Amino acid sequence: MRNQVRLLGLLLGGTILGTSLSAVKAQEAASPSTSHETAPAEETVSTIYHPPAPNTPQATGVNAANLPDIDELPIDQLPQAVPQESANPKAEDWPAYGRDDRATRYSPLTQITPENVSRLQRAFVYHTGVLQPKGKLNRLAPETAPIKVGDSLYLCSATNDMMRVDAATGQEKWHFHAHESYDAIPFTSACKSVTYYTSSTAADGQTCHNRIIEATLDNRMIAVDAEDGKPCEAFGHGGQVNLMQGMGWSVPRFVGVTSPVPIINGVIVVNHEVLDGQRRWAPSGVIRGYDAESGKFLWAWDVNNPDNHHQPDKDHYYSRGTPNSWTAMTGDNALGLVYVPMGNSSADYYSAMRSDAENKVSSAVVALDVRTGEPRWVFQTVHKDVWDYDIGSQATLFDYHADDGSIIPALIMPTKRGQTFILDRRTGKPLPDFPVVEKPAPAGVMKDDPRTPTQPWSVGVPRLGFPDLKESDMWGVSPLDQLACRIKFRRASYVGEFTPPSLKKPWIESPGYNGGSDWGSISYNPQTGIMLANWNNVPMYNQLVNRKTADQLRLIPVDVPEYTPRHGMTAGNAAQAETPYGTLVGPFWNEFTRVMCNAPPYGMLTAIDLKAHKVLWQRPFGSARANGPWGLPTGLPIEIGTPNNGGSVMTAGGVAFIGASTDNQIHAVDLKTGKTLWTDVLPGGGQANAMTYAVNGRQYVAIMAGGHHLMGTPVSDQLVVYTLPEQATK
Repeated sequence: MRNQVRLLGLLLGGTILGTSLSAVKAQEAASPSTSHETAPAEETVSTIYHPPAPNTPQATGVNAANLPDIDELPIDQLPQAVPQESANPKAEDWPAYGRDDRATRYSPLTQITPENVSRLQRAFVYHTGVLQPKGKLNRLAPETAPIKVGDSLYLCSATNDMMRVDAATGQEKWHFHAHESYDAIPFTSACKSVTYYTSSTAADGQTCHNRIIEATLDNRMIAVDAEDGKPCEAFGHGGQVNLMQGMGWSVPRFVGVTSPVPIINGVIVVNHEVLDGQRRWAPSGVIRGYDAESGKFLWAWDVNNPDNHHQPDKDHYYSRGTPNSWTAMTGDNALGLVYVPMGNSSADYYSAMRSDAENKVSSAVVALDVRTGEPRWVFQTVHKDVWDYDIGSQATLFDYHADDGSIIPALIMPTKRGQTFILDRRTGKPLPDFPVVEKPAPAGVMKDDPRTPTQPWSVGVPRLGFPDLKESDMWGVSPLDQLACRIKFRRASYVGEFTPPSLKKPWIESPGYNGGSDWGSISYNPQTGIMLANWNNVPMYNQLVNRKTADQLRLIPVDVPEYTPRHGMTAGNAAQAETPYGTLVGPFWNEFTRVMCNAPPYGMLTAIDLKAHKVLWQRPFGSARANGPWGLPTGLPIEIGTPNNGGSVMTAGGVAFIGASTDNQIHAVDLKTGKTLWTDVLPGGGQANAMTYAVNGRQYVAIMAGGHHLMGTPVSDQLVVYTLPEQATK
C-alpha cells in the first residue's frame, strides 16, 4: 500500500495542509518575574513597536458585554449537585461532547450496520445562519458537535449563537443570539459544543431547571434555559459571566474559549486558548472554577501563584505568560477531579524565560481538585516544549481490568507526538502494562536555551507515526520538485523527533504541531478495549530569527496597533515579543506547487486493541478527490491519506463515522477491517466530531459541515443529519 500511495502522491497539494487550533496563555501583579531572562534587554526590544507593559489596565471592549465583576462563593456554600444526563446516558442520547462523562465517543446503538450503512440518506440539513461577513478575513471553523437529550439537539454556531433543534426533523425550536463581534474572534472561530446541566436549586418545571451553558470566543460564560433558550437570570449577571475578570491587559482576539466547559459535582471548570506566538507576557493561562447554579467564582489555579486560589483585586491580575489549556477537559465525579490537557508557556519556541512551575506543567495533563483548584498530580508528555506540542486531545476515561483481577480507574491521553499515554487517573502514574520510559533526546543548539537530555515515550501502545524522515523520502510533482525538496531537506537541521530550534538554519519539526492526534481526540469501545484514532503526518519547517530580523519581517504581536491580521494555511510566524527571537513557521512543502516534501500518506486511521497492545488495522485516511497541486482538486476518489481534524464515533453496530479529512466527505468505516463502507460529499469541510443518536426507534448520524479556514476546506453553516430509509429500520 505504501508504494501505491507514493505513486499517487503527486496528486496532493496545498488544500490538504492541516494545522493546529492552538494557532492562533494571580494575583501578584506589579510586574512578571524576570528572574528567568537569559538575554540582555537590547536583544529583546523591538525597534518598530512597543508592547504595552504587563501591568497596563485592561483595554476597553475586552469585557464584551460590559459585565460587572462576579462575586466569589465560599466552597462550603456550593450546592449539592444532582446526577447529570451525561453520567449514565440513555442509549438513544448523546448528552455531552464526548457522549458521556468519560468522553468515549462510543454509542450502544446497533441499527446501522456494515450491511445496511450504504443505504443512509439525508434526513435534514440545519443552517446555523453564520457565514463569513463580507469584507472580513475568513476565520470560520465551526468544529461543532451537537449534543442530544430527549427529542432535541443543542448546538452552537461558529460565533457562539446557541440553538435547539428537533432531532428528527431539524425544525428550530429556539435560537439564542450571542451578539458576538466578528472582530473579537481569535485566530479561529470555533465552538466545539455546549454543555447540558440539570440544576439542583431550580426544581423540575421551573425556569432553568435544565440549562445549556457555553463559554465564548469573546470570553463570556452564558447560561440559557434548555426549554426556551432564554437567559438564566439568576446565573451571573442576567445569565452571563465576564471571563476577562482578573486577566489584566488584553485586546479582543487575544484570549478565547473554543471548547465545552465540563461540570463536575456542580463546578464549571473553564479553560481558554491564548493566541500563540505573540509575546512572552501574554495573558494568563489560568484555569478557574465557577458554581453551576449561580455562576459565582469558586477558585483559580494560577501556575505561578499556586497557593492563592482567589480572584485578584482590581489592581492585580493572574500571572502572565503561563501555559494555557484550550482543548476539551474531562471530569471524574467520583474522584472529584478534572483532567486538564495543558499547552506550553507563551513564546512557544523559546523556553529560557519560563519559571520552574511553568516547566513542570507545560504540555502535561494535570488533575485538579474541583473543590479547591489544587493540583493532585501532573504527568508531562513533553519536557521543556519548544515545538508547540501542547496537548490538543481530550482525555478518555475507562476502567482497566488488570491480569490480577483488579480494576484500575484509568485514562487515555493522546498527543500530537502520536504517543498515547495510559495513566492511573487517581495518581497520574503510567499503568504497569503501559510503561513510559525516558529516551535520550537531541541536544540543543541555542546556548541560551538548552534542551532536556531525555523525553518520555509510551512503549505499551503502538505509536501513531512513521519512522524518521530521510532525504530519499522527499517527494514532488516532478523530479525537479523532488530535487528542490531534497535541497530543502539538506539545508535544514534534522536529527529526528525533537530536533531543537535553531537560528543559523531552519529545522524540521516532525511530527508537526498538528499531530499525531489533535482536538478530534479518539473514540474508545469500553466493551472491547478498542481505540480508534485518526492522525496526521505533516512536518513543519521552522527557523528562529533574531529580534532585528523579526522587525524587518514585521513580526508584530496582536496587542499593539501596528498588528495586521493575516490569512494562511498555518498558524503563521510568531513575533514572540519580549524574547530574543521571533520564529518563522511554515509547512515542509514546495512553496511553488504547495505539495508536501515528505511522501504521503499525510493522514491515517488506526484501530488499536489496548488489551492486546497491537494494531488491528491501519490505513491511509482521506481521498484525493478535493486535493491537488496548487490547491486544485483532482476529483479522484483514491484513498491516499490527507491531513485531518475532527474525530470519530464508534457504534455497537460495528460501524464508525468520521469526517475530518480534506476530501470534504463523511465516511462510514467497518470497525473489523477498516474498510470504507459508505461516503457522502458534504457541503463544506467535515472538520468536526461526528455523533449519533436515536429518535422513535430510528438511528441518526450528524456532522457539522462547516469547513475550516486553516485546512482550506469549503466553509458552510450546515449541520447534516443522516438516517436509514424507514423500511430499512424495521
